[in-house]
Amino acid sequence: MAATTATRSGAPAYRPPFRQRASSRILPVFTGLAVAYLFLPIAVMILFGFNHVEGRFNFTWNRFTLENYGNLFAVGGLTDALKTSLVVAFVATSIATVLGTLIGLALTRYQFAGRGPLNLLIFLPIATPEVVLGASLLSLFVSVGVTRSIVTIVIAHVMFDISYVVITVRARVAGFDRHLEEAAMDLGADEFTTFRKVTFPLIFPGIMAAALLAFALSIDDFVITQFTSGQTVTFPLWVYGASRIGVPPQVNVMGTLIFVIAALGIGLWIWLQRRNLVAPRAAANSE
Repeated sequence: MAATTATRSGAPAYRPPFRQRASSRILPVFTGLAVAYLFLPIAVMILFGFNHVEGRFNFTWNRFTLENYGNLFAVGGLTDALKTSLVVAFVATSIATVLGTLIGLALTRYQFAGRGPLNLLIFLPIATPEVVLGASLLSLFVSVGVTRSIVTIVIAHVMFDISYVVITVRARVAGFDRHLEEAAMDLGADEFTTFRKVTFPLIFPGIMAAALLAFALSIDDFVITQFTSGQTVTFPLWVYGASRIGVPPQVNVMGTLIFVIAALGIGLWIWLQRRNLVAPRAAANSE
C-alpha cells in the first residue's frame, strides 16, 4: 500500500540494479548462442541433404533438389553399412542396459567386498582415450585368436556402453525413496512383485535415458570400431572411407533421418512423461 501511494505521489518506481538487469538479459542471449552453436552442424547437414551435387564433393551449395531422398538407397554399400550399425547399436544397447542396470542397483543398494574399487573401475572406460581402448581391444582379440567381426564390435561397444548406463541408472536410483518398497512389502508383496510393480516403473525413466545414451554412443562410434571391425563396415566407417573420394548427399539424408527419428522419439517420451504426471493431478483435483 505504501509502495502504491509513493508511486502515485510521483516517486520513481523501483528499478533493479544495472548488473542485475544486464545479467538477466545476457544469460538468455548466451544460452541462445550456445544452442545455435550446437545445432549449426545439424542444420548444415539437413540443408545439404537437399543439395544437387555437381561433381564428387557435397561442399558447395548449387540448387535445391529432392532427388537425394528419392535415390536414398542408390549408393552401393551405404544401406548395408547403416543396417550393420543399427544391428550393432541395438544388440549392444540391449546387453549394456541390462548389465548396467543390475550393476547400478548393486552399487547403490548393497555393501559387498570390492565395492569401492568397482566404483572407480566403472569410470575407466570413460576416462581412457578411445584410441588407447581400441588398440588394447585389438591386442586382446589378436592374442586370443578371435577373428574380428560384428561380434567383436558388439563386445567392444557393450564394454564402454556399460559405464554410461551404470552412471545414469545410479543417479536415478540414488534419489529413490525406499519407503515405497517397504510399504509394498508390508502390504504383502514379495521382492519380485515389489521390484516389478514399484521399483522398476519408478526407475524406468533413468533406464530409458541410459539406453538412449548407449544407443547414440554405439551407432556413432568410429575409433574403437575401426580397431575391432575387421572386414565389417559400419555407417561411420563407410562415411570415413567415402570421404576420401567424395561423400554423397545420401549420407546427409541418412543423418537427417536418424536425427528426426531420434528427436521424435525424445519428444514422444517427454510427452508421455508429462501425461503421466498430469493425469494423477487431474484425478486428484476432480475428487
